[in-house]
Amino acid sequence: MKWLDSFSMRNFTNATVFDDTLPVADGVMEVGSTVPMGQLKEAMEDWFRRKSYLPKDGVLLISEDKPGK
Repeated sequence: MKWLDSFSMRNFTNATVFDDTLPVADGVMEVGSTVPMGQLKEAMEDWFRRKSYLPKDGVLLISEDKPGK
């Protein structure tokens, strides 16, 4: 949760495109429909690597879970 919180704060990413993201639980984030998922994945991987949360050869997996499913 701490990692998602840090990433979601705009002053860390300086990208308004990610303003529509909200950490809701450990490892879970609500993402608005206008957020480009590929760009989000790349930015999160970069951020997590720079903070040493993700190993250099690690990969971030993003999956979509639509409400009601």
